[in-house]
Order: sequence, then structure tokens, then C-alpha cells
Amino acid sequence: MVACVFAIVTAVGVVALAAFLFRKLDRGSDDRDPGGPTVGHAGAMLSALFLLVFAIAIIVPWTTADSARQNTYAESQAAVEAYWAASALPFPTAGLVQTELRDYVGFVIDEEWRVMAKGNLSPEGSTRLNTLRTQVASLDTTGGATEDAKMAVLEQVQNLTSARRQRAADAQATPPTGILVLTVVTGLLVLLFPFMAGARPRGATLVPLLAMAALLGVGVWLTFDIVRVFDGGLAVRPDAFSAALQEFQRISGMG
Repeated sequence: MVACVFAIVTAVGVVALAAFLFRKLDRGSDDRDPGGPTVGHAGAMLSALFLLVFAIAIIVPWTTADSARQNTYAESQAAVEAYWAASALPFPTAGLVQTELRDYVGFVIDEEWRVMAKGNLSPEGSTRLNTLRTQVASLDTTGGATEDAKMAVLEQVQNLTSARRQRAADAQATPPTGILVLTVVTGLLVLLFPFMAGARPRGATLVPLLAMAALLGVGVWLTFDIVRVFDGGLAVRPDAFSAALQEFQRISGMG
């Protein structure tokens, strides 16, 4: 924070010092025209700065949402693989493990997804996976196909747990606060710049300014609407887990 304030003060000081020295040395000419080179340069730079900050505020959540969406498919695929592997476990463990997996995926869709919109995951999900892992790990096997199935299930449950941790990180991920603040500040400066430069738009000249203000307002609102990966305009939906439930039914039907 101190470095940021120092940078701002330094930049403003450079401009003030340059203005003072050029006036003392009688270099250049006075520029009081709202359409002059000073206003034109400042306006262009403000617009460029706003576009840069706005692009970052959009791209960061966009890429985060895309990554989170891919992770949900990785997590659901691990659940499907565990379901497949569990079918080779002895009775009645096979059915119990598959039921636990169905319940877990159903829990994620029906209950946990609403919680994730606020940036959190339910601790119950982790409890369910830990219970499942303990249940499989405690299974007494003597080698052969049963032992292989047990290890395969444990491996996929581990993958499921890792993907869940990543989903927790995705749910908490938000753009830097400074980016959102800069988006609002630079947006306001772009809107008010003609008035700050001394212009007084009237009549038909206000129409494009008002249109720009409306679109800019929508853009700034959008940057706040997509802050959370699992909420807003870019929200990731539980499509991957719904597909996993359908795959569970198909596997059970084959059995």
C-alpha cells in the first residue's frame, strides 16, 4: 500500500514539476482548449487504462471459470472410475461403495452447489469421502482381483479428494480487489473527463456520452457479477456431476 501511494505521489509530482519548469523556462504555449493536445493525450491514456483494467477484470474470472469447469469433469470422472472399480469388490461391499459414490455426487449437486456460490464447500462432502476411504481401506483382501479392485478404488477416491480440494480453491478464487477498484475509478474518470477538461456537452452531444455511460455501467456491473466462479454470468454448473449420475445408472444396468 505504501509503495502504491508513493508511486501515485511521484507520478503527480513529475507532472506538477514539469508544468512548473516549462512555464519558468517559457517553453511551449498555454493550452486551455478542451480539445487541445493536453486533453487529447490525457483522454486517450485514460481510455486505454480503463480498457486494460476492464480486460483484466473480465479475463481473470473467465479463465478461472474455464479451469474450474474442467476440474469438475476431472472430479466426476474420478467418481465414475471409482464406481467401475467398486463393481469388482466382494458382496456386499461393492454395493455399499457404489451407493456411497452415488450419494456423494447427489449431495454435491443438490446441496453443495448452492453453498459454493458463496465461495465455500460443505464440510460434509469431505466427511463422506473420508468415510468411503476408510470403508474401502478396512476391507480384508487376500490378493488377486479383489486386492486390485480395492487399490483401484482407493486410487480413484484419492483423485476425487484432490479434485475436490481444487474445487474448493476455485470456489474461493476472486480477482484482485485492486482490479475491481481500478475498474470503477477509471470508469468514472472516463465518464467525467469531458467535464473535467472544461467542456459542457449539451443537446445532441449528450446522446453518445449517455450511451457510453450506459454501456460502461453494464460493463462495470459485469465485472462484479462474475467475481465468483460458481455464481453470476460465468457460473459453472454441475453438468459434469449430472453426467456422472447417468453413467452410474448405465454401469449398474450393465451389471
